[in-house]
Amino acid sequence: MSEIALIGKKIGMTREFYKNGQLVPVTVLKMEKARIIEIIEQDKRGYKAIQLGFGKIKNSKLNKAMKGYFAKKNTEAKKKLKECRVKSTEIFKEGNEFGLEIFKDIKFVDTRSRTIGKGFAGVMKRHNFGGLRATHGVSVSHRSHGSTGQRQDPGRVFKGKKMAGHMGDRLRTMQNIEIIKTDLENELLYLKGSIPGAKNAEVLVKKAVKNTKKLTITEKHHIIEEAKKTPDKKK
Repeated sequence: MSEIALIGKKIGMTREFYKNGQLVPVTVLKMEKARIIEIIEQDKRGYKAIQLGFGKIKNSKLNKAMKGYFAKKNTEAKKKLKECRVKSTEIFKEGNEFGLEIFKDIKFVDTRSRTIGKGFAGVMKRHNFGGLRATHGVSVSHRSHGSTGQRQDPGRVFKGKKMAGHMGDRLRTMQNIEIIKTDLENELLYLKGSIPGAKNAEVLVKKAVKNTKKLTITEKHHIIEEAKKTPDKKK
């Protein structure tokens, strides 16, 4: 189950307090239950995967092809479909649903979401340029980026040059984010720190890809408490 990803909605940020008084900022995600729509086998497409459906959508908003697809699968229409590659498809069955319980024994997750769009931005905001001088002949170009190209050779601006342009609205992946707690009753997931995206933004959450050896906050507190219990050796 750990190979499966869930889609949630970013509610906002709050904070959690531990018994020792430590404060931890957390991002709250409202997770959606996933339903297995289709099981994809190796001989069919060359890889093993399961297709998951998330969210509700009115039948009137579907085109004829999608109405036929969901009718063939004998399931209610879903707003979003996503494929998750798995090592084995034997444990999955079409129509099964699952939610936050798949993260029960997982400490760290990876998230993928779209950053807040900032529109067209200049180089000082977009790339942290210092701008031009405010005196000695500099006129009406204090926040400009200066020269961008070379002389006659090569006579062009290289691709990827840091210039003014569209800022934000990009997909960003955050790795090894600690799960502070889960609320199964209300389907809420509390993740440590901030996550890119505006409120109500769609966030994809899956098990961390990297095998991290970091300790969770709870584990650190446990080690400290155990150290306090052990008597100091007399010198």
